Amino acid sequence: MRHRHGHRKLNRSVSHRRAMFSNMTTSLITHEQIETTLAKAKEVRRFADKMISLGKKGSIHSRRQAFSFLRSQIAINKLFSSLAERYKERPGGYTRVLKAGFRYGDSAPMAIVELVDRDPDARGAEDKQRVESEEGDVE
Repeated sequence: MRHRHGHRKLNRSVSHRRAMFSNMTTSLITHEQIETTLAKAKEVRRFADKMISLGKKGSIHSRRQAFSFLRSQIAINKLFSSLAERYKERPGGYTRVLKAGFRYGDSAPMAIVELVDRDPDARGAEDKQRVESEEGDVE
């Protein structure tokens, strides 16, 4: 029987794989679009959809479950406020994987993972705010 063998190992240890998917899911929730390899994109889609489903529930228990995986208060706040509101009528399928050619160095197939109905201004918003605040401090 092949129970619980339905994921890609990606040549990493369990702890490394878990941390990588946690970081990628946090980035996806924060920026609403990330670029990665095709295999990682297909795997991170599972975690992102699960986190958005937890955000839609909105209970304290689901918030604690999401925080134990994401470990970012900024991502949790966005997940349980704006994303939960955006996807409240959608029954699933919150992410989209688009193929994006091949990487220059090793010809690995690349992909873009993005949230369906994403906010185009969310990508890089933290960096823009940080740069603006640093420019304000200099002057």
